[in-house]
Amino acid sequence: MQKLIEGLHRFQNTVFGTQRELFERLAQGQSPETLFITCSDSRINPNLLTQTEPGELFILRNAGNIVPPYSTSQGGEAATIEFAVAGLNVKDIIICGHSHCGAMNGLLNPPASRDFPALTEWLAHAELTRRVVRDTYPDRTAEDLLNITIQENVLAQMENLRTHPVVASGLARGQLKLHGWLYKIESGDVFAFEPQSGQFGKLTGKRLEPQQERPRLTVTI
Repeated sequence: MQKLIEGLHRFQNTVFGTQRELFERLAQGQSPETLFITCSDSRINPNLLTQTEPGELFILRNAGNIVPPYSTSQGGEAATIEFAVAGLNVKDIIICGHSHCGAMNGLLNPPASRDFPALTEWLAHAELTRRVVRDTYPDRTAEDLLNITIQENVLAQMENLRTHPVVASGLARGQLKLHGWLYKIESGDVFAFEPQSGQFGKLTGKRLEPQQERPRLTVTI
């Protein structure tokens, strides 16, 4: 805790003073263009990853970057998505998974429900991911399965996003775009799903680099 307090003092005494105009402007409102949905994992910093400033990303985080399908009983995820699209008029939604995801490992190897009842219930929202992996990749090693599960989960959550009326409307009107990303912690590489090829390709500063001679979902993250 002491480290956090010291960091707070450095922010107030050093950072804030040099960016006072930015924060004064942000106090009047926000207009981010992107909703960034990612995992709660402490190793991911969306603003650091994308080199964005305060006010540029509207961020939704939870275990496993999961988006529950739309239903009559809604929670914080649905409310956040609705406000981002209908209230803030974001133009893009990114779902970003990551290597070594503990939530996806828990999906493959469920913890005891008596010890983690809330987590067990939460991971049920990724049942589509679990079934696709189980039925499509029955003979893979444990390491490969985790890798594939992380990737399949990004695609599954993109499908769940489309069940939200506000998202479906934005897509139908051509005012919203969905993006699936994968972040490799140990290398800093980010891969984006390319619908035309059905592959994840490496994002660079200039263009998307598709993985050559690879079937779908074999990027090593």
